[in-house]
Amino acid sequence: MGRFAGRCGLVTGGSEGIGFAIAERLVAEGASVMICGRRSATLAEAVRRLGKAASGRVLDVADSEGLSAWVADLVAECGRLDFLVNNAMHVGWSAIKDTALEEFRRDFEINLDAAFVTTRAAMQVMEARGGGAIVNIASINGLLAMDNMAAYSASKAALIHFSKCAAMEGAAHNVRVNVVAPGVVATPSTQQALGAVPGYVEAVAGGVPMNRLGESREIAAAVAFLLSDEASYVTGVCLPVDGGKAAQLVVPPPPTA
Repeated sequence: MGRFAGRCGLVTGGSEGIGFAIAERLVAEGASVMICGRRSATLAEAVRRLGKAASGRVLDVADSEGLSAWVADLVAECGRLDFLVNNAMHVGWSAIKDTALEEFRRDFEINLDAAFVTTRAAMQVMEARGGGAIVNIASINGLLAMDNMAAYSASKAALIHFSKCAAMEGAAHNVRVNVVAPGVVATPSTQQALGAVPGYVEAVAGGVPMNRLGESREIAAAVAFLLSDEASYVTGVCLPVDGGKAAQLVVPPPPTA
């Protein structure tokens, strides 16, 4: 469709899963995209699949200086920065009583601090150019509570509120900041984690109102909309893409006689 023809931007954690699907969708619609990832072989394969409109950099988003330099290099290369997608994430899994402070902070370092660093750099460029769009990938865990995921959930909740604050600051400069909050998505890593317990994938899918897991392409479609001019009057929004899970009130069935 070419909604992003001539536009240039960044996707963190873009070498696989949801991040790759987002980059793939943006490239398909005409954008030039630079992605980053920690594993060189995986990143190289992702860039190969995306084609000539894509480039990549091996980068741990916990490296704030490297992350800032990455944004600056993209601007120097393209002469502009039209969009940013903060997708890289870390998922801690443990009960609060068993979680070390360093482990708790790791989720915030990847899920929030990195988004702050890139958003700060992007807003400086976008405000000077007269506009741009940022989408941060949160989670319904940032909206709803779950056992053994306090660090992840708290960091994603903080990301949602940070994004709303950024949206307010950017609004006067036509810099839009929105959030997509995926539910359980059938990425390879999620399938592997859930598939370790027989029948668990089906059980999780059965707990979603739409009775299935999400697909990475469905998250990418929501991100593409929020980055596009079709969403030109949309900022400060957190959009759950979760098959209805965040809207669901679970009530036990009445006891049988």
